[in-house]
Amino acid sequence: MTKFDSEYFQEKFPNLYEEMEGNKGKTIKIDGVRTDSNVAEKATDSDKGQGPNVIYYLRLCDNEDEAVEIINYMEREEKIDQDYAKKLRKQVVKRGVRSFGSKRKPGKYPFIQGNSE
Repeated sequence: MTKFDSEYFQEKFPNLYEEMEGNKGKTIKIDGVRTDSNVAEKATDSDKGQGPNVIYYLRLCDNEDEAVEIINYMEREEKIDQDYAKKLRKQVVKRGVRSFGSKRKPGKYPFIQGNSE
C-alpha cells in the first residue's frame, strides 16, 4: 500500500481535497435502504405463505402521498406498530417510495406459492 501524500493530492485534485478536508469528522448513517431492486424484491418475496406485508403495499404506490396513506391505514388497523409506522414515514419522506423496491404491478401475489412476477 502506498503512503498518502496530502500535498501531492491537494495539488492534483484541489476540489476533491477541499471536499474531503471539509467533511472530516462527519458521518452519514445508512440504515436499511436497498439500492438493488432485486434484493428488495427478494426480501419481500421471502414472505411466501404469510400474506402481503406493508412493504408489498408500498411497492404498489405511485407516489409518496399514497405511501403515507397506506402506512397510516396499516397503523390505524394495528397491522404495524407506531414505531415502525414512524420509521416507514421517515423513509418515504427522506428517500422516496422507490426506496422500498421497484414498483410492483397489481395482481402479482408473490406470497402465494407458485405465483411470482
